[in-house]
Amino acid sequence: MTGTEKNPAATPSFRLAYVPGATPAKWVRIWNERLPGTPLVLVPVDAGEAPDVLRRGDADAGLVRLPVDRTFFSAIPLYTETTVVLVPKDHVVSAVEEVTLADLAEEIVQHPLDDVMGWERPPGQPAFERPATTADAVELVAAGVGLLVVPQSLARLHHRRDLTYRPVVDAPGSDVALAWPQERTTDQVEDFVGIVRGRTVNSSRGRAQAPDPQAKAQEKKKPAAARKAAPARGAGRPKPGTKGTKGTKQGAKRGRPRKRS
Repeated sequence: MTGTEKNPAATPSFRLAYVPGATPAKWVRIWNERLPGTPLVLVPVDAGEAPDVLRRGDADAGLVRLPVDRTFFSAIPLYTETTVVLVPKDHVVSAVEEVTLADLAEEIVQHPLDDVMGWERPPGQPAFERPATTADAVELVAAGVGLLVVPQSLARLHHRRDLTYRPVVDAPGSDVALAWPQERTTDQVEDFVGIVRGRTVNSSRGRAQAPDPQAKAQEKKKPAAARKAAPARGAGRPKPGTKGTKGTKQGAKRGRPRKRS
């Protein structure tokens, strides 16, 4: 590698893809506090497009929905979302606290083409035509055409005043994970892994942090005498059992001399 070539794995920023419903805000805040010199760029992507975005290198890592190809990606499961059914507020389902899949058996349930649940067999009765997106399916539910079963974060994302949702207690959850290509496990990816796993700045598994330039500049402004390390507590004091300044042993027991026989 010549002096003019750049390491293709190194980027001036860290690009984090995230799918609809994922919430990276907490981790982004911690990143900005720990690594202010490396901007974190958020890349919103559709759930189905996330793996291809990471494969192409258009993002360094991503908050994605499982499953992903574990032969190509490393993945750290983060949490599992509750599955809910989205219904009009005047629907009979809104009168109960929770439902089961059996309760939806006779209902028309929209199954959008961008569905993230990965059903082997979707619940309920199929609609005449599948909507293209989850947003389209929400519009149909609002119009009174069927219901929609989605992860809770998507129900919140597409919130409307005329709709509500209830947990589906026996439906599978939706797993959200941090994923990245195994062959591109860069230092920046390791930094973000440490953040999502809750490692502290001084964690033995974390990367060494560069010294704070402001602190370094303030240190240079101090007088030379003040920059010298202060002696440790007790430094310069003779240890017990050693001679003091008058030649006596420190800690020796004092008393009247014994009378010679």
